[in-house]
Amino acid sequence: MDLLRGFVLASMLLLGVTPSWAAEVPAIAAASNIKFALDKIAADFTQETGKRVRISYGSSGNFVAQLRHGAPFELFLSADDKYIYQLHKLGVTKSDGEIYAIGRLALAAPKRSPLSLDAELVGVKALLEKGGLKRFAIANPDHAPYGERAREALQHLGLWQPLQPHLIYGENVSQAAQFALSGSTDGGIVALSLAMAPQFRAASHYVELPSEWHSPMNQRMVLTPKAGETARAFYAYLSQAKARAVFLEFGFGLPGDSQGDEVADTANKPAGDH
Repeated sequence: MDLLRGFVLASMLLLGVTPSWAAEVPAIAAASNIKFALDKIAADFTQETGKRVRISYGSSGNFVAQLRHGAPFELFLSADDKYIYQLHKLGVTKSDGEIYAIGRLALAAPKRSPLSLDAELVGVKALLEKGGLKRFAIANPDHAPYGERAREALQHLGLWQPLQPHLIYGENVSQAAQFALSGSTDGGIVALSLAMAPQFRAASHYVELPSEWHSPMNQRMVLTPKAGETARAFYAYLSQAKARAVFLEFGFGLPGDSQGDEVADTANKPAGDH
């Protein structure tokens, strides 16, 4: 039956016809740090509604470039609200969406690493000073929000310049987490949501870093003008209690928690838009 369905779809596409059941699976762009949480939420959404979504994960900055050039995504979940504001200002989206989660950083390392973990990065400083730190992973700060916040945290502690010869950049925070936790580096600063995931936790350990060390990580989502019924339904589902519980399970903060709605909604909004 699946082969027949695939043959029919291919034939119809060649004829320029898109069947309704094919068009109902929207393409969604999502920051890589929410992969484990969003996969679970998407599975729950499908189980409850019978509707499916197709999710591509990557760096938020790269998705912005793709959306500006007409990529067919119907929903974009960014790791930083500044990217949503950029798209809205350029007229790519009709609104500036809403915050779905508040991201957090973690210092993480393989269990066999010589790096001692602590929330003040004393162990990083000590290993660096005695020449034992070889490679340290973060996401690329030029286009990955978690890399940008990792840089801010390291600058806050005076470690950004001393670490320069040892930094290994991941294309996105998911790749940085693989570098930091696989044993190919001594450790790194990654998304808390990835460090907490069972896939990484079995072979590594982590400690959450103070959010005061970096600017807020307000993760914002927005529908694009291409959004259909399923994408709009999934967008609404992401703000419901069950989805919010999954985000909490993976270490995210939420709009309306102790950080507050007002702070989360205005922290990175361009002047004049508050």
